[in-house]
Amino acid sequence: MSTTPVLQAEHLVKEFPVAGSGGLVTRGRTFRAVDDVSLTVAAGETLALVGESGSGKSTTARLVARLIDVTSGTVRFDGQDVTGLSGRDLHAFRREVQVVFQDPYSSLNPRHTVERIVTAPLLYQGRKPPGGSKRFTQSLMERVGLDPNQWQRHPAQFSGGQAQRIGIARALAVGPRLVVCDEAVSALDVSVQAQIINLLRELQREEGFSYLFIAHDLAVVRQIATRVAVMSGGRIVEAGDRDSVFDHPQHEYTRTLLGAVPRIRPEWEAARRTRAAERLAVRREPLDASPARTGA
Repeated sequence: MSTTPVLQAEHLVKEFPVAGSGGLVTRGRTFRAVDDVSLTVAAGETLALVGESGSGKSTTARLVARLIDVTSGTVRFDGQDVTGLSGRDLHAFRREVQVVFQDPYSSLNPRHTVERIVTAPLLYQGRKPPGGSKRFTQSLMERVGLDPNQWQRHPAQFSGGQAQRIGIARALAVGPRLVVCDEAVSALDVSVQAQIINLLRELQREEGFSYLFIAHDLAVVRQIATRVAVMSGGRIVEAGDRDSVFDHPQHEYTRTLLGAVPRIRPEWEAARRTRAAERLAVRREPLDASPARTGA
């Protein structure tokens, strides 16, 4: 089995020009949104990229998906450099990497039916929907938990959670190996978030693809991530497997983020209290074993 990561980004930098007075771009002035970011995503895993708004995580997602160009650095997919792809080569790459965006309503064309939205990536690739457009659309709708009889409806006729399922169906249409979820559940109600997270996990088990999951909500991240990378100020300040980052954070910024997570899930709070009690017991053990304490 190949050990080559599905995605490998090395020393990514993205700078944007800074506008001066009057809205005019000032020559030579730039803002560095992403600063020397390196990350890898293995086959079948979920890497969560987390941080506050403005930390650079969504810009990083767009860089690795080749939605925007890098200022410097390298993006490799399955070991091949895709940083400078264009034309047909870029089309082929986008068959392998799809994006689910934050706001389903703004990312879906309101004038298009579900059929046209879901089949658009295939048509963009110059491919015909297998089994015909209607059958293909209805099959994908069933897979993401939508009523296939609504294949001719428009996005505005669906709830937010349902519209996001359409976005997921569109991403699945070309059979990607990597799905980038850019704050894909942050605009949804908590109960709907859980439904979409469960759907994403189920699809990953069935298809074996990888996720780069962009989020600021650590409660959501813990439900889906295999590994976690924490971003602040355009840089990754901490990275590791999920439980290590959550249970033993090394960076002060990570500890601050975790401290802001509401303790609303009983199983998490119980586990946290158990770990705290175990640490306290270890610290007290020498004192409890002393003659004065045991009565010897």
